[in-house]
Amino acid sequence: MVLNSLDKMIQLQKNTANIRNICVLAHVDHGDKEYLINLIDSPGHVDFSSEVSTAVRICDGCIIVVDAVEGVCPQTQAVLRQAWLENIRPVLVINKIDRLIVELKFTPQEAYSHLKNILEQINALTGTLFTSKVLEERAEREAESQVNPNSEQGEQVYDWSTGLEDTDDSHLYFSPDQGNVVFTSAIDGWGFGIEHFAKIYSQKTGIRKEVLLKTLWGDYYINTKAKKIMKVDQAKGKKPLFVQLILENIWSLYDAVLKKDKEKTDKIVTSLGLKIGAREARHSDPKVQINAICSQWLPISQAVLAMVCQKLPSPLDITAERVEKLMCAGSQTFDSLPPETQALKAAFMKCGSEDTAPVIIFVSKMFAVDAKALPQNKPRPLTQEEIAERRERARRRHAEKLAAAQGQAPVEPTQDAGALEMSPQGEEPKGDEQGVESETPKPVSPEGSEQESFIAFARVFSGVARKGKRIFVLGPKYSPLEFLQQVPLGFSAPLEDLPPVPHMACCTLENLYLLMGRELEDLEEVPPGNVLGIGGLQDFVLKSATLCTSPSCPPFIPLNFEATPIVRVAIEPKHPSEMPQLVKGMKLLNQADPCVQVFIQETGEHVLVTAGEVHLQRCLDDLKERFAKIEISVSEPIIPFRETITKPPKVDMVNEEIGKQQKVAVIHQTKEDQSKIPEGIQVDSNGLITMMTPNKLATLSVRALPLPEEVTQILEESSDLIRSMEQLTSSLNEGKNNPQMIHQKTQEKIWEFKGKLEHHLTGRKWRNTVDQIWSFGPRKCGPNILVNKSEDFHNSVWTGLDGKASKEASRYRDLGNSIVSGFQLATLSGPMCEEPLMGVCFVLEKWDLSKFEEQTASDLVKERQGEGDTRSGGDEQQELQDYGSEPFEKRASQRGESPLTDCYGPFSGQLIATMKEACRYALQVKPQRLMAAMYTCDIMATSDVLGRVYAVLSKREGRVLQEEMKEGTDMFIIKAVLPVAESFGFADEIRKRTSGLASPQLVFSHWEIIPSDPFWVPTTEEEYLHFGEKADSENQARKYMNAVRKRKGLYVEEKIVEHAEKQRTLSKNK
Repeated sequence: MVLNSLDKMIQLQKNTANIRNICVLAHVDHGDKEYLINLIDSPGHVDFSSEVSTAVRICDGCIIVVDAVEGVCPQTQAVLRQAWLENIRPVLVINKIDRLIVELKFTPQEAYSHLKNILEQINALTGTLFTSKVLEERAEREAESQVNPNSEQGEQVYDWSTGLEDTDDSHLYFSPDQGNVVFTSAIDGWGFGIEHFAKIYSQKTGIRKEVLLKTLWGDYYINTKAKKIMKVDQAKGKKPLFVQLILENIWSLYDAVLKKDKEKTDKIVTSLGLKIGAREARHSDPKVQINAICSQWLPISQAVLAMVCQKLPSPLDITAERVEKLMCAGSQTFDSLPPETQALKAAFMKCGSEDTAPVIIFVSKMFAVDAKALPQNKPRPLTQEEIAERRERARRRHAEKLAAAQGQAPVEPTQDAGALEMSPQGEEPKGDEQGVESETPKPVSPEGSEQESFIAFARVFSGVARKGKRIFVLGPKYSPLEFLQQVPLGFSAPLEDLPPVPHMACCTLENLYLLMGRELEDLEEVPPGNVLGIGGLQDFVLKSATLCTSPSCPPFIPLNFEATPIVRVAIEPKHPSEMPQLVKGMKLLNQADPCVQVFIQETGEHVLVTAGEVHLQRCLDDLKERFAKIEISVSEPIIPFRETITKPPKVDMVNEEIGKQQKVAVIHQTKEDQSKIPEGIQVDSNGLITMMTPNKLATLSVRALPLPEEVTQILEESSDLIRSMEQLTSSLNEGKNNPQMIHQKTQEKIWEFKGKLEHHLTGRKWRNTVDQIWSFGPRKCGPNILVNKSEDFHNSVWTGLDGKASKEASRYRDLGNSIVSGFQLATLSGPMCEEPLMGVCFVLEKWDLSKFEEQTASDLVKERQGEGDTRSGGDEQQELQDYGSEPFEKRASQRGESPLTDCYGPFSGQLIATMKEACRYALQVKPQRLMAAMYTCDIMATSDVLGRVYAVLSKREGRVLQEEMKEGTDMFIIKAVLPVAESFGFADEIRKRTSGLASPQLVFSHWEIIPSDPFWVPTTEEEYLHFGEKADSENQARKYMNAVRKRKGLYVEEKIVEHAEKQRTLSKNK
């Protein structure tokens, strides 16, 4: 591995076929070819999986490193999945094989079995991913054949494995004989693929190299008499070739060096033809000797980089499937893109560097560097002439100082030169020279030197990126279709004259950099297929973006993050006067980290949302030391919850069936509860709430029902599709689009989603519910639904998507929007602790507007009668119209707004408030529950600390799902779920309790209902006996609810003083 000059790099960048983007730049001589390898490292901790996503997007291949002792960890699975989702080819490095020899004391045969196991596990994971993909494609084809009536009809027998046999998947799996697996020990500096040994042994034994390549891994042994390779017969106790020819040699070398057997070691060294330095040979640490021998015999860099060059694709080998996937964001399909956009696929595939090729660049993340580290701000070495000139200037200045000090006229230059020549290296001139040198080379402004400068980490997919080139920056919501509708085909206008298009900006590529580890080198141009840094984009790109010279290019599909940001903290400066620095610092942090989220809550708090504890700590450190450079105060983590309702319980808290005795008590309790609901609101025995607007013109009847778990899950997974449905419906309502514009594939997805909902919402209670869905919430794409069952007005989310717009809908649209807005507000903050709702269905049973219609009709008649007589009152009438006409269509404003804008405000506002309150009361009459965010927790621990791990888990409300022993080791893998609320300090505590022998990985998984009722009080005799009169034992749900209410400044029902008689001592009463 040789680092080369910048000129050499620039030359290599132009040969796209010999570029390998995998993540520190290295130039590799491999045989007669030279390769350029971009090696991007990414952290292994699950909290930083967003960094893996940003790296994977701009690579063509990846090296997956697996520990030979621990084997496949949860993070290995996550990384494999990310590589699979981005369609990039992986190769495998099994590292730390020295631990099998030194720590675990395996024999070569045991080590072979262990390595075989690891390979099988990894290939099983790959197989799972492959199977799911094939079955998905088959399902899509089936759906298409159902839509297409011309497809052959006949009896079809369902076979889940159809298509798996026909698809070739041999290239996907890791196998040493394919050359995509390398065995290494990085600490001892050695590594090998079996190709290396195949070459050596084919020369020694005379067996063909191709045969050895196929048989060195697997159950084959060599028959030395017949000089043939045979299948292993285990009964005869024969050793496989891999053990006999490879592992035993490595084991014997370790054995000789570790036992300090000098004779044997020297014999091995001479037989291998190596030269070991005298210093290493005499060294007392055997590890130094092993490193010296192995790094010459089996150099790790050669093994890994040879595999990279041979097995990983160049940018020219990008697959059509990957290109199509990159270009289709959201629920779009490649066929639904405009023809101009589809034409760009050829440019991706060609990866051409002609001037006509469109320049397509993807920025995967922005990273901050110190402004001093930029090449243009670095002090450059001075030339000889400049040094001589500065020395002369310094001497002259020194002579003037001396003259001024002695009070004489300046001495003649000849004398001055002579005087100084006597001491040419005197202290003062030297100091002056240094001062001058350090002053001039930096053209950075004083404040700029402290600033962080942002550089875009990017990859050129097509065309040549040149310094000073004008280019479009496409935001994630940009649509090429909108641009093509505004601009005529074949436009040739300069970029500045183009009409403004949403989510598209135009910028100049100011500086292009070659990323050399920490160093940056200036470049004039970057050919396609290369990784580069781009300066000057901080005002145009927030986290990631697509840059293109053709506006018909779509933005790339958003990055797929494994870790969901879930841990929130509120931040404020220690000194309030430093608030501007904090705001600025948080803005910079938001840009520098791909996963972090920053926003200001309604309460005015500045909130930071991160993926986990480790990520949070890193963000806070960055904020203090780099971006804000101030002292900050951090709140306790803000835990998100969700509110929901459940079916009424069948057993009480002591697991007794709820009988008559219980019912009596429950009636008392519900009477108390009902007293909380204000007068004028009717509550049905089934929980139907009927409310009137403050001006008594409209009546709403709302009921709340819990949604089945499967439906809530479908709604969560389909949030992107629901969002695109909402956009389509709103553009249809505004008349921007006609229904024919909706692409067939998008429609198919919508009807498939509707079919899934119908499949799960069955039974008498849910009859016709799916057709009557009016809105989703909160934010119009959440896991709650509003169902409209009123007879007067029919509208649903599906209206318009099938091309039929309802006339009634347009008549009531404004009032309907008010109802939907009320529902959105109600689902955004529930009654328990103002947290969003989840899995609730609100049914609008009745919506009576008869009084409103009567009022408006009678008012219109009065107005017409008075028109002739009271012309003078026209101004007054006009004022009223202007005041109340905002929320309504012309129809309403023509009738006059006097009845609608009474003392309670505009009628639409009253509808919003009434709907919101009705939804909240409908929730309160049902059994309410809190939902907690849950982590899945994977813990690897040895058998002797299992008890302590379980103790920590049970203390923190964790639940163990599975425990299995890793074959061939004494390690256990424990799978558990843990509430996010209980997870802070969990990793530290588990490490302390187990002396570092157990390490957990926490990944956000799902939301789970906390079974206990936060409002529960004992009502039956058994409950009184069991829990006591006060029932003051810990109620988990109430604890969480009160904590959230306290944080939000809401009323908390708790006693400040309990058992007051114990507060005074006898001595004070004397």
